[in-house]
Amino acid sequence: MQRLLHRMGITVWKGVMRMPPGRGLGPRGFLTDEEKQNLPVVNGRLLKRILSYLTPYWPQFLLVFVTILVSSVLGLLPSVITGKIVDEALVGKNLALLVRLLLAAFVTLTASQVISVLESYINSWISQRIIFDMKNQMYDHLQHMPHAFFTSEKQGDIITRMNTDISGVSSVISGTLSSIVSNIATVVTTLVALFTMSWQLALVGIVVLPLLVLPTKSVGKKRYQLLTAGQAKHDEMNQLINETLSVSGSLLVKLFTREKREYERFVAVNEEVTQLNLREQQSGRWFRVVMGMFTQLGPLLIYFAGGYFIIARSDPGLTVGTITATVSLVNRLYRPVESLLNIHVDFTRSLALFTRIFDYFDMENPIQSPKNGRKPDVKNGDIVYEHVVFSYDPEKPLLTDIDFTVPAGKMYAIVGPSGSGKSTVVNLIPRLYDVLGGSVKIAGVDVRDFDLEYLRSCIGVVTQDSYLFNGTIRENLLYAKEDATQEELDAACFIANLNDFIAAQPDGYDTVVGNRGLKLSGGEKQRLSIARVILKDPKILILDEATSALDSITENAIQDALEALMEGRTSIVIAHRLSTILKADRILVVKDGTISEQGSHEELLKKGGTYRELYETQFRKILEQQA
Repeated sequence: MQRLLHRMGITVWKGVMRMPPGRGLGPRGFLTDEEKQNLPVVNGRLLKRILSYLTPYWPQFLLVFVTILVSSVLGLLPSVITGKIVDEALVGKNLALLVRLLLAAFVTLTASQVISVLESYINSWISQRIIFDMKNQMYDHLQHMPHAFFTSEKQGDIITRMNTDISGVSSVISGTLSSIVSNIATVVTTLVALFTMSWQLALVGIVVLPLLVLPTKSVGKKRYQLLTAGQAKHDEMNQLINETLSVSGSLLVKLFTREKREYERFVAVNEEVTQLNLREQQSGRWFRVVMGMFTQLGPLLIYFAGGYFIIARSDPGLTVGTITATVSLVNRLYRPVESLLNIHVDFTRSLALFTRIFDYFDMENPIQSPKNGRKPDVKNGDIVYEHVVFSYDPEKPLLTDIDFTVPAGKMYAIVGPSGSGKSTVVNLIPRLYDVLGGSVKIAGVDVRDFDLEYLRSCIGVVTQDSYLFNGTIRENLLYAKEDATQEELDAACFIANLNDFIAAQPDGYDTVVGNRGLKLSGGEKQRLSIARVILKDPKILILDEATSALDSITENAIQDALEALMEGRTSIVIAHRLSTILKADRILVVKDGTISEQGSHEELLKKGGTYRELYETQFRKILEQQA
């Protein structure tokens, strides 16, 4: 459910909808059972690490704290002035004093608001700069994570850590941190003012505070439970919508004539969502009624106590203005006190947010460029696999003893049953993975000793599933060589047999290919991918069935181009088509984690082994169809 909510754009953590501190009634006042079980370990190292992001902005933080303190003090003055207005201006019937006090109250309120705006801006600026720093650090960290990380981690989780979790830091800084300081400042300054004016009325006013906390806790928990249940149903509804109104889903519904049934399912879920939303809203209304009653109880008690003291003359110094000012100041205490009582919840969730982010930062990258990595000339170097061992799962070995040599300038084809590890074999060359045993060498140098950027710049890869960015044809081509000239683009597209297609487009090279190249056919995507590798001009070529998405006419048209491209380059081709295999200088058969056979097409057929079996089951049928 959590991942689906992330995809819907809802900020959640551990099943809890994340709200900015100080807002909402649901999860703020308590921790869920799951949160209690997964409390972050608070230690000096964690706090020091968090502070490392805050310390560069300590002057701005100091300014924020100063503005909060000034704003808290200024916030007292309107209440104090109100008391003077009652006692001195109204009772004394002094119009001039009344005007001056009203102007003073207006100026004070205006100054307080201006300072609040300034404090809010500085807070936002700090939080956004910290988010900027953390996102840059996270993106750089993820960019250099090994390929295995992206094959094991879910994309939604990566995006959530990158965007949602780091963006949540903003509410921690501008919400939790500043809220704690602001609430403490408000409570302290207000209590000082209250006890300065009348300690008796101050005690009466703060007696009601516990009565405000209890309903907040109770109703908040109930409302949170309704919110959680409602969100679960929202999740179910969105899943139903996504499944039945997508392109593939809607087609399936139509083909099996399930429109009525799916409509009935939607109505049932929608009814449950509506009822839960209604209950949640009603619980909030009753809560506001209860809160309104308790907030009025405090002033009533103060008026009663103050009236009693004045009427009984037990406190000659007490005035009506003092009572009025006390009521106003007590009202300032309610929200800050409630917030401070929940500091541990906000603090715990804030630490948990940082912990999730640091979990990614702490993931080690085993595939890194060595210090002073080597940059040998690979153009005339052999590729040598020496007893290579590799496995994704220690309990399921994939490659147990891969041992072969690809001479410089030769083209070798790799064939084998599905799942035998053909793609894994070639992925070890650019160090998408590292061997667990043995070694892969180019020009006599272990690939792990290469400068990683230099190694990958020497290798061109065309995969079976060509990936294109959502941009123009030109932008996708320039990804291989940013400073390529128009002549170089034209030459690469001509070799890849893409020039006629581009010329036929109204926007030419500026044609948008769509997300993952969806606006292009499979053959057009593959040809664009090949043109991109041609533009890179690598010394070593790896083709993972690079012509698999092409029709036979297009394949034949660019086969010669690929051969010309491979001329003088060391090439390894994972092939499923006989035409590709026949042109190889040597064929390697991968089976049971080893190179079980190698030789020419004729030699392997005579052996009658795995290759003969592949030929009989796959290639002969194709030949018969072509015949």
